[in-house]
Amino acid sequence: MTKDYLIKALAYDGQVRAYATDTTETVGEAQRRHYTWPTASAALGRTMTAGVMMGAMLKGEEKITVKVEGGGPIGAIIVDSNAKGKVRGYVTNPQTHFDLNEKGKLDVRRAVGTNGTLTVVKDLGLREHFSGQVPIVSGELGEDFTYYFASSEQVPSSVGVGVLVNPDNSILAAGGFIIQLMPGTSEEVVAKLEKQIEQTPPISKLIQQGLTPEEILESLLGKENLRILDKMPVEFECNCSKERFSAAIISLGKQEIKEMIEEDGKAEAVCHFCREAYHFSREELEQLLAESN
Repeated sequence: MTKDYLIKALAYDGQVRAYATDTTETVGEAQRRHYTWPTASAALGRTMTAGVMMGAMLKGEEKITVKVEGGGPIGAIIVDSNAKGKVRGYVTNPQTHFDLNEKGKLDVRRAVGTNGTLTVVKDLGLREHFSGQVPIVSGELGEDFTYYFASSEQVPSSVGVGVLVNPDNSILAAGGFIIQLMPGTSEEVVAKLEKQIEQTPPISKLIQQGLTPEEILESLLGKENLRILDKMPVEFECNCSKERFSAAIISLGKQEIKEMIEEDGKAEAVCHFCREAYHFSREELEQLLAESN
């Protein structure tokens, strides 16, 4: 069982909505599956952390897909999450790494790029998916998600996401918070929050110091102002399966399947999200060919 979890809370008598999560093991799982190098780990981990908190804003079977395409060397970052704390993600070029930036931090902006878009697609179980897209404003990702909420969803928010990487490329700490103002939040509360957020150390440092998601929100919002609503486990989970890949092979059409049988006598399909490999023997391909009729 993963130790990672997420909390939802209200503060200042419901004027503020807040989320915080520890995603250290979840991002660690993604790092191991994709063999990401540190800068790529930070970019993917930050996006997964924001994605899992955005998923927590949904309900029931609703799902969300986040796509970051900043034009940088890392390529696209794709993250799926749902309302139950499950998240998966991948990055086009996982072996991307640079020297630390001038602040001594992983140079996520350089990897992601600043010339492109952040797209969020919500599957709310309706025929049409809700889709919002904003230009990338920083490439550091926390600010980009902050801008997304303000611009696409008209919710003034502060998003903090961070990942610390060990010398052996494994994940030392990862997590994040999202704080959102509800309509009609008083000027006084806004001023207090802005000051507090400004003084708070980077989120990954707080997690490395052993602060829980509850304590992170207490430090941002004040214990006396905080009311925890819900706590749920967070984990890397992929819903790929051999059946899904079988359906995908059938959808390629007869000609393509025939070529697989004639040229290789077998096939292998690898899931983008979790790197799980599925093998299809000649017999299985012949079976799929028959089904494609």
